[in-house]
Amino acid sequence: MTTPADVRNVRDPELPGRLLAVERDALIPLLRGRDDADFALPVAACPGWTVRDVLAHCSAAFTRVLERRFEDGVFSPGSNERDIAERAGWTNTRVVDELERGMTGAGPVIAEAGGALDGLALGEWVHAGDVRVALGEPGAYAGAGLPYALALLGQVTGRKGHLPLHADLDDADEPLRLGDATGERPPARYIGDGPTLVRLYAGRPVDGAAYELAGAEAAELNIFGD
Repeated sequence: MTTPADVRNVRDPELPGRLLAVERDALIPLLRGRDDADFALPVAACPGWTVRDVLAHCSAAFTRVLERRFEDGVFSPGSNERDIAERAGWTNTRVVDELERGMTGAGPVIAEAGGALDGLALGEWVHAGDVRVALGEPGAYAGAGLPYALALLGQVTGRKGHLPLHADLDDADEPLRLGDATGERPPARYIGDGPTLVRLYAGRPVDGAAYELAGAEAAELNIFGD
């Protein structure tokens, strides 16, 4: 796997769309091959939500992007719950159809947003990992999309002014520099694999993972909890 060494300050507007296209090609066939009962499985990373709920949240978010509906409160917990409730009468196939359309078409709109929606693309890719965990499928927070996700993580953390971190990845040719290195805080140091780094930044469990983190607490890396 090859990952750009420093992507914090040079935004690639096409990157979110590429990540979503790669994930679409892997995730949608997986979902279409599952029984309806699998859509009712709980998702540990999203307490109270099932696989179907997570997919409905993601598909609704992409539809909002495609329709450019960014009213006040959009993507808030209340808005997310309303989106899921609005799809309660849909078949699982219809939810997956909406998700596929969104993952196909959202890239250009995200590119036009100047970075404001990059975190949405990354977050929905993380949710795909959450779904894989719930379904007992391999490749959660990994797979063909991982290099794109790590590069996008660099863009998102740089834009957010997140703490600087230097990552020596077991599965990448070059080190990855994340966050904002322009402040006084020295960069934290991570040694480990890419999927574990994604889990840390997404606030997902890393039980049993072999990694080293110095200069920061794991909770400080979470970009979705602040």
